[in-house]
Amino acid sequence: MSDSSRQAIENLSTEDRVFPPSDEFAVQANAKSGIHEQAEDDWLGFWEQQARNRITWFKEPTEVLDDSNPPFFKWFKDGELNVTYNCLDRHLDTQGDKVAYHWIGEPGDTRTFTYRELYEEVNRFANGLVELGVKKGDRVAIYMGMIPELSIAMLACARIGAPHSVVFGGFSSDALADRIQDAEAKVVITQDGAWRRGSVVPLKVNADVSAAQSPTIEHVVVVKRTDSEVTMTEGRDVWYHDLVDGRSTEFEPAVMNAEDLLYILYTSGTTGKPKGIVHTQAGYLTGVTTTHSYVFDIKPDDVYWCAADIGWVTGHSYIVYGPLANGTTGVMYEGAPDWPGKDRLWQIIEDYQVTIFYTAPTAIRAFMKWGDEFPAGHNLTSLRVLGTVGEPINPEAWMWYHEHIGGGDRPIVDTWWQTETGAIMITPLPGAVPTKPGSATFSFPGIAADVVDEEGNTVPLGGGGFLVIRRPWPSMLRTIYGDPDRYVQTYWSRMEGVYFPGDGAKRDEDGYFWLLGRVDDVMLIAGHNISTTEVESALVSHRAVAEAAVVGRKDELTGQAIAAFVTLRAGEIGDDKLLHELRDHVASSIGPIAKPKSIVFTDDLPKTRSGKIMRRLLKDISEERQLGDVTTLANADVVQALASMSQTATDDE
Repeated sequence: MSDSSRQAIENLSTEDRVFPPSDEFAVQANAKSGIHEQAEDDWLGFWEQQARNRITWFKEPTEVLDDSNPPFFKWFKDGELNVTYNCLDRHLDTQGDKVAYHWIGEPGDTRTFTYRELYEEVNRFANGLVELGVKKGDRVAIYMGMIPELSIAMLACARIGAPHSVVFGGFSSDALADRIQDAEAKVVITQDGAWRRGSVVPLKVNADVSAAQSPTIEHVVVVKRTDSEVTMTEGRDVWYHDLVDGRSTEFEPAVMNAEDLLYILYTSGTTGKPKGIVHTQAGYLTGVTTTHSYVFDIKPDDVYWCAADIGWVTGHSYIVYGPLANGTTGVMYEGAPDWPGKDRLWQIIEDYQVTIFYTAPTAIRAFMKWGDEFPAGHNLTSLRVLGTVGEPINPEAWMWYHEHIGGGDRPIVDTWWQTETGAIMITPLPGAVPTKPGSATFSFPGIAADVVDEEGNTVPLGGGGFLVIRRPWPSMLRTIYGDPDRYVQTYWSRMEGVYFPGDGAKRDEDGYFWLLGRVDDVMLIAGHNISTTEVESALVSHRAVAEAAVVGRKDELTGQAIAAFVTLRAGEIGDDKLLHELRDHVASSIGPIAKPKSIVFTDDLPKTRSGKIMRRLLKDISEERQLGDVTTLANADVVQALASMSQTATDDE
């Protein structure tokens, strides 16, 4: 079999720009050159060392990995610990007065919690939940906005040993009910309402609808945030402040086995039924503390801001558990990045002297679209490490981030991971790895990622294919809640003996990983498998483009043709001249085969509330089909606007 025939996905674009770490940064970096090789020489020993050094155990484990029943792997299975003891108690003697969270509300109010204050509030709430009948093993649903009580609720549950299921506050009552019912949650924790762009999201109203459909719910705990009028059901509903007032600030943390359930986090499934991803205690904590320390080069005096929502796994791992276990000072912001102005995030960085900033490529492209003047109006010199998460980042968006936010000399860590992996899997290590715009570079030490063809054979360097993980890792999901068969079928059946996350990737001649998005989004154009990511990156590399999404639509001649949806930078005009220019630009960047057959200029793209572009809906629009479900969109109105537009296309092949 020839090398070219073993490429499952075409490798069309190249990137020659390389940014080595500065000598000054490398000297002080947590991750030193050679760490990958050292970890690979004894990968189990590497993870054992991390677990022993980073976790305070009640009982140390005697076994690292139990792989006797794959893919149901167990890590540190006879160890005992409590995650919140690691996040709170052990810091009290040495840094009890250190700030754990700076919190900024959307209307401008602020709160600060030291580690001791957070410890006391968590214990008060744990005592209150126990009073409501919550005990070890009970599931608790949490449906909240980005307020400190969300983190407090998670930690209180973990302290009791009651697995939590956080449901993103932007989801509907039906989505919440589905998740409550699947987990058979006993309590739901919510708030009267949440601020979003100056308006109130009616969380309590939604929670009431969900609770009415969920017979396992015994109590609804409500945080007063917006002073909205809400209905409180006697005997079932209780105000958070009433529940915690006068409670003891001490609570003995439950002794948990390393493999006990820590939380369930639901992610969308192809069948329509959400998948309850199960994460356990010690392996997860090992993964998030290790990656948080090395990937972000965490130092004791850092002010770290992960600008995600805790409702997603990014917030679980890199706002709550990883940073708190590492004793880090974090920033938490309640609102939207463009409210009340498009410089809100840059103002926060300046005000709090943020040193590490972690956000999504979707947000970066929005910043590009809004204009360079907004970050330029603020002092961002406190920043020393930048990160991206959520999807592949276009090289030109990476360069904008590098120049306009990082001042041209801060390292960028472009991270790949999933809800299922629990922690970062492919990433640069600042100080140890030269970066390339748009590349997640290499596997994290101890992780064995590969790119394979349809038969599971490694694709030679320079080729593209399916991303797989060849061996277990500590923070991996253990199963799908209540459905172990679906766990095996979804993640372990595509290729024997390896984990398949559903993403495509390529590696260049230097071995750098380039993520290509979901394999479901790969387009078959005249017999060539072309990644949407490569075409989108080519479009965004044009001076006029801020963001782009492409899909394959049916075409009688080529099987599929590329349909592009393009958002322009401020001041640019989408006319026929630019349309032809963009098509030619793609052809010259990655080849004529990737030239879009149609281009639609749009002010926005349909996105989920986590910022992911909904290409499925764009495909419906392109093929003039009935639109699919839009209930999870943050901006459903844009879909109707796009559907009513006449497509602008050229057919000059």
